[in-house]
Amino acid sequence: MVHPHPYDPVPARWNDVDDYLTTTLVAHDDALAASVASLAEEGLPEIEVAPLSGKLLHLLARISGARRVLEIGTLGAYSTIWLARALPAGGRVVSIEAEPHNAAVARRNLERAGVADRVEVREGRGEDVLPTLEGDEPFDLVFIDADKESNALYLDWAARLGRPGTVVVVDNVVRSGHVVETDAGAQVDGVRAGLAMLRDDPRFEATALQTLDRKGWDGIAIALVV
Repeated sequence: MVHPHPYDPVPARWNDVDDYLTTTLVAHDDALAASVASLAEEGLPEIEVAPLSGKLLHLLARISGARRVLEIGTLGAYSTIWLARALPAGGRVVSIEAEPHNAAVARRNLERAGVADRVEVREGRGEDVLPTLEGDEPFDLVFIDADKESNALYLDWAARLGRPGTVVVVDNVVRSGHVVETDAGAQVDGVRAGLAMLRDDPRFEATALQTLDRKGWDGIAIALVV
């Protein structure tokens, strides 16, 4: 019988590590905590990014010098708050949310966090809202975290609405390992199509990382519009 190493990535261990890293590197914030709590209170799915991932988005926005950020999938605005706080004076986040109730919850959370003045939540399906953004100033960072079936569509718009140097982040690209399967359903098919696009589309240079945190086993893709 093969006994697991005491530090093999079993859920109890990776949750301990996530708690340690979060406590060490992500300061408690009342507004962010309230936005997470609002999901259960308002009947929204509790699928916000983990705190460490939220701070990663924040740092990517700062590292890239982003002034204009596009977010596809607002939910309760947890990630939106992280992104908005990364922007310089005059910066702007445009966040697209398909569900009106989610958008209303998000706006309250943005007000509580003191960043509502730099975030515009646009209601509607991404495929309908994204074309309305053509002609605006290019976005410097795009975060894609909506229906996975549409990942390739969203990536196409990320390139069209971005510029050379725009950073693109796609969440949930591992799906508890199901990404390696070809018959795991429409969401995984959408993730695989998006990853294939990042491989084949000359507008992108990309990589992906697996993640283990309080949200489980998943991953992110990070791309540069070239």
